[in-house]
Amino acid sequence: MADNIWIIGATMTKFGRYPDKDSVDLASETALGALADAGATIGDMQSLSVGCLLEASNMLGQHLQKQIGQTGIPVFNVANACATGATAVRTAMLSIKAGEADMALAVGVEQMGKMGLLGPAGRERAKPTGFERSGRYGTVMPVEGVLGTQLMPGVFAQAGMEYASHHDGVGFEQFAKVAEKNHAHSTLNPLAQYQKAFSLEEVMGATMIAYPNTLLMCCPTGDGSAAVVLCSDKKLKTLDPDVRRRAVKISASVLTSDPYVESDTGQPDVSTLTKQAAKTAYEQAGVGPADLDLVELHDCFATAELIHYENLSLCEPGGAGDFIDRRGPWRDGQTPVNVSGGLISKGHPIGATGVANLYEVATHLRGEAGDRQIEGAKVGLTHVIGLGSACAVHILEKAAS
Repeated sequence: MADNIWIIGATMTKFGRYPDKDSVDLASETALGALADAGATIGDMQSLSVGCLLEASNMLGQHLQKQIGQTGIPVFNVANACATGATAVRTAMLSIKAGEADMALAVGVEQMGKMGLLGPAGRERAKPTGFERSGRYGTVMPVEGVLGTQLMPGVFAQAGMEYASHHDGVGFEQFAKVAEKNHAHSTLNPLAQYQKAFSLEEVMGATMIAYPNTLLMCCPTGDGSAAVVLCSDKKLKTLDPDVRRRAVKISASVLTSDPYVESDTGQPDVSTLTKQAAKTAYEQAGVGPADLDLVELHDCFATAELIHYENLSLCEPGGAGDFIDRRGPWRDGQTPVNVSGGLISKGHPIGATGVANLYEVATHLRGEAGDRQIEGAKVGLTHVIGLGSACAVHILEKAAS
């Protein structure tokens, strides 16, 4: 079995609206870009994994091959809620781990346009409701017979309020500070869907979606794609020295789902599976939270990011409010979080997100992040969570010089 797995090529589109392109066009752009970045071709790949949630049944991977090259390799079409892209990467990794491939391509893509998915988390499905950045959004209503709501804005709003009720120093202002930070970070990221800073007052004064999350504390929908080329340790040693120099090691790859827990509310558990995945990932990689130079975590809503500070052990138990108050997750703070702008400002084309997070961290570890570069970055963590449930955590390390 292969030991270390390496990212040797990575790219992503700018997230946004692409009415003149379809999912195959977007996926082709990043697939070819990642291959070029790796100095490879589709003929070098022995496995292809494509993550796309909304077109999961459309054999998207096979359609992608028709544009970038049909070589007869196995294709895995992956759907796993908001963890779809990260799961596609993990699927490609497992092909290499199993010894069936020494190089593999993983692509995440989604074309959502202006339609959001404010439906329930879990088995029940609601008719999609319009959700635009301009302020037209679906009504957040309780699910009959359930305390609270299973619509996404409500789920994460309630999770945030529950955390606040158990910990002093956490309130509307602390949640808003998360969005203030991420919007500020996005101004340095040319690939972010939105690149505009907002004051704390503007964040708190925006249209309320589901208290305490205002419109500027919610991720937008959109289109985009990201891709990575992976290779085995043995294969890496045969490649060009420049490829080896820029290679990024995947030190941990963990995928979890919720254990069964009795619940009086019927609300999804947004914390347990992340805590499980993080604990296992730190053990796999042989590192701890203090070793992380940057983190890209799943901030679908500002409340989610603040909760995940604790879930990923970036702060002491109960210390998430203090962590954001003292600017711990800012670019110049203790542990920079969502330097890309996060989902809140970078965007969240569902199938692309998990791969885009890996692209972002790998770009910093390569020292190629431009104005947003975290200097001296050597270790980074990515995290995505899809309710229903799936959570993926990856830890990346810079190649030894």
